[in-house]
Amino acid sequence: MDWEDIKIFLALMRTGTVRTAAEKLGVSHSTVARRIEAMEQKLSVRLFDRLPSGYIVTPVGEDMLKVAEQVETDLGGLERRILGHDHKLAGRIRVTMVDALAAGLLMPHLTEFTEKYPDIDLEIDVTYDTANLSNREADVAIRFSQNPPELLIGRRMITCSTAAYASQEYLGQHDLSTPEKARWIGFGPHDWVKKSQFPNIPVKGKFVSLMVQLEACKRGMGIGMLPCFLGDPEPALQRISAPEPNVNFDLWLLTHPDTRTNARIRVFKDFIADAIKSHRKLLEGNS
Repeated sequence: MDWEDIKIFLALMRTGTVRTAAEKLGVSHSTVARRIEAMEQKLSVRLFDRLPSGYIVTPVGEDMLKVAEQVETDLGGLERRILGHDHKLAGRIRVTMVDALAAGLLMPHLTEFTEKYPDIDLEIDVTYDTANLSNREADVAIRFSQNPPELLIGRRMITCSTAAYASQEYLGQHDLSTPEKARWIGFGPHDWVKKSQFPNIPVKGKFVSLMVQLEACKRGMGIGMLPCFLGDPEPALQRISAPEPNVNFDLWLLTHPDTRTNARIRVFKDFIADAIKSHRKLLEGNS
C-alpha cells in the first residue's frame, strides 16, 4: 500500500470530514475523496460510510486503523533517526507555535534566523492544536503548557505573566465598578474571572486566538486578560491590574529525542532560546 494513501486514511479517520482532512494534509478536497475511493477499490472493501454529517469508519476501517497507526509510528521513527544524523545547516525545519508568539514576539528573530542561515527552510505552523512531534508534524514546538508530553525533550523557558488590559476609550466610557456596564472578553472556561481584580464583571463571547483577543481589546470590545508581552507594548491599551505569573503560560521549547543531534534543529533551538531569554522582562510583565 502507498504510504500517502495511509496518511490520507488516518487524517480522514481522525477528522471525520474530507474538508478538514484536506486542510490538515495541505491537499485539495477532491484529492482526499479520490484517494480514499481508489484505496477502497484496490482493497475491495468499504472503509468509510458516506453520510451527510461526514465520513463514518466501517468495521473494516477500524481493523485497518491499528495497522495504519503502527506503520505511521514505525515510519515516523525511521524518519527521526535519519534526521538525527543530518549535520548540515541546510534543509527544512518545521516549527509549531501560537500566533501570539510568532507575530507578537518572535517574528524579528525568525527573520534574523533566516538571514543568518539562508540554506535552512523555516516553516512556521501557527496553531493552537498540539502538534505530534513523534509523527513529524513538527520538528520543534514552542508551546504554552503545564504538562508537556513525557516523550519529548526540552526545557521550560519561563512562566509568562498575564494582566487585565483595556483601551483608553473603553475605560473612559465604562465604569468598571459597575459590573453591568462592562464586559470581559472570553476565551474559554471562566474560572479565572473570580481570581481577577474584577470578579463581578461578566464574560461575553469566546475568542481562542490571543491575537484576536488583543485586537478586540484595542477596538474597545471589553477588558482582556492578556499575556503582558502582548498588552504592555500596545500603546492603545492600559494595564489595569498587576501582572501575575500564570502557569497556563509556562513556555516550553520542545523537540523529539531522536532529532537532538540534528545540526540545523540544534542551531535553531539555541538561537530561539536566546531570543526568548532576551525578552524576559517583557514576558514577566516587568518591562
